[in-house]
Amino acid sequence: MLVLLLVACAGVSNPTGNSGGSGGSGGSGGSGNLACNVMTVGQTASLGGFVPFSSSSLWNTDISAAPLDPNSSTIISKWVGSVNVHPDWGNDPTYGIPYVVVNGSQPLVNVNLGAYGDESDPGPMPVPANAPVEGGSASSGDRHVLVLDNANCFLYELYNATLGSSGSWNADSTAVWDLLGDEQRPWTWTSADAAGLPIFPGLVRYDEVAAGKIQHAFRFTLPKTSAAFTPPASHLAATSSDPTAPPMGMRLRLKSIYDISGFSTQMQVILTAMKKYGLILADNGSSLYVTGVSDSRWGSDLDSLKTVPASAFEVVQSSPVYTNSNYPTGAAPVIGSFTSSASHVSSGGSVTLSWSVSNASYMIVSPFPGAVRGTSVTVNPTATTTYTLYATSQYGRTTDTVTVTVP
Repeated sequence: MLVLLLVACAGVSNPTGNSGGSGGSGGSGGSGNLACNVMTVGQTASLGGFVPFSSSSLWNTDISAAPLDPNSSTIISKWVGSVNVHPDWGNDPTYGIPYVVVNGSQPLVNVNLGAYGDESDPGPMPVPANAPVEGGSASSGDRHVLVLDNANCFLYELYNATLGSSGSWNADSTAVWDLLGDEQRPWTWTSADAAGLPIFPGLVRYDEVAAGKIQHAFRFTLPKTSAAFTPPASHLAATSSDPTAPPMGMRLRLKSIYDISGFSTQMQVILTAMKKYGLILADNGSSLYVTGVSDSRWGSDLDSLKTVPASAFEVVQSSPVYTNSNYPTGAAPVIGSFTSSASHVSSGGSVTLSWSVSNASYMIVSPFPGAVRGTSVTVNPTATTTYTLYATSQYGRTTDTVTVTVP
């Protein structure tokens, strides 16, 4: 995923927009001096100390002193069970969830949406044709694809992803995450993860362990969950009708009294983070499986984590807890205007799309250039194109369109 520098996300200047053509190629464009520029490029690349999302994100919150759930012991014994931690990653390239960091020159491609298209973010996205797929190219599993853009500070996550024709991708679910913010999916929406969470910030990465410090929570799974969710989760995927089953987003933490002195230095880094930031329930799966990044640099000491029992954990109080009938409601983003500088242009000519939007967490312009910041973007259509602006927040999504005619 080094230096021990933490680059602050707050207060970073954002670019005004991206530039390029309308056909899903040419890269995501202008970067500016963003905090995520320190990330190197490539698979399992170092983030250079950059921590995704703002310091106020629940992924990055110190919960070592957070209130204990009064039913903690019962939840651990009944719903986690008599199991030990299972590090669900290793040095096998097919074991764990991989990722790739790209720069601003990475071509944008279309993503064809499948089963959860109505709760997905549209393309285009800077997903390379050779982007690593969870489990390998022949996998029949979740087939997650994670891409970080170090020029524009966006994270792109795909579920059940397969490479399509002409460099495009197919995916059952997609989500775009602003790496500089504290984004919340619309309530009751899924993401590339069952709980509506981003996957990447919950992964155990080798570059952080090697640097000696991890500053975020980890993703984990349990076999039974209730029809409820707690922030930062936004979506439920119930596998139990028992209301006492854990909600998606429930957090565990390793007890402060648990002795980690006998573990290797690198494993102590992981266990220390489990005490300070904890584990966030993200999906249904095997009990107490913690997710990390497949990386050839992991050593055999990773197996020592398998000696940590569930009884060494406690449950942080989940509050608030929502269901599909009592989640927060509010005003969806408002698009005051979405206009083009010209309604007609010659093929390849420049047109500026401008917008006025309030109460949006992030914005996408499709079919090009995808995720954007600021209030305008330059495009160069080669055919008559209808551009759609998607403005999204935790309370929903609003869209508007403008058409540029190419004779």
